Amino acid sequence: MKKLLFIGFLLIFINLPQEASARPLRVFVSILPQKYFVEKIGGDLVEVAVMVEPGASPHIYEPKPKQMVALAETNIYFAIGVPFETTWLEKIAATNPNMLVVHTEAGIKKIPMKGHHHEGRELEQDHHTIKDPHVWLSPPLVMIQARNILQVFLKVDPANRSLYEKNYNNFIKEVVMLHAEIRAALEGKGKKLDFMVFHPAWGYFAQAYGIEQVPIEIEGKQPKPAELQYLIQYAKERGIKVIFAQPQFSWQAAQAIAKSIDGQIVFVDPLAVDWDTNLRQVASKFKSALK
Repeated sequence: MKKLLFIGFLLIFINLPQEASARPLRVFVSILPQKYFVEKIGGDLVEVAVMVEPGASPHIYEPKPKQMVALAETNIYFAIGVPFETTWLEKIAATNPNMLVVHTEAGIKKIPMKGHHHEGRELEQDHHTIKDPHVWLSPPLVMIQARNILQVFLKVDPANRSLYEKNYNNFIKEVVMLHAEIRAALEGKGKKLDFMVFHPAWGYFAQAYGIEQVPIEIEGKQPKPAELQYLIQYAKERGIKVIFAQPQFSWQAAQAIAKSIDGQIVFVDPLAVDWDTNLRQVASKFKSALK
């Protein structure tokens, strides 16, 4: 009996430190696609929470009190340069001095937000200083973000270096394959063919595959009547029959244009968590619209 009790206590003693050491890194990310990237590289070694909840907009999001509390137990916060971070990132960092705040978009040269054009001149002038934050929608740029994520994990948890590197290499292979698939799907669709979107989220995607987005709104600003009329005429002249919208924004102006050109609205979500599947579906929708 004493021998059995001793073995039982020994097993408890052995298991306690193993459970403690097996605790995953607690990570916060700004948006859902980042969760996909971080989990691909971190695997079971990370536990990921997302700040901007499904259906919400990263342009105007305000963290919930429970999220601010959870940050106190977080090891790493991965930022990505979306607008709400301008107001909140400093406050987020202040909740936990021990939390590492990392900009996953570091090293990416951002492009200006795309504006409307009319006879070679832009109708909107005040967006030139606004940089496009949607860097997660271009597979080549995601490779840069993945590298930044890997470097942080290697720094914070060097004991699991081999696992992180293996996961990272597998993820990069998947991204390269995805990039090739989309490029093949849109090949021949180039020649600067354009597609009309309500919110200009797809600039980096368009840049990567030789197509061009024509936005309806810029930074939440609805088009003025003259701009709306121009966009309708532009769509008619270019044979555009599809207006792409996203669930996080009101798309009243998009409806007006679609009705005027006898077209339709198709939804594409730049914030879907299943990033690779989503980009494949978006590429297929763009391909159909560019026919």
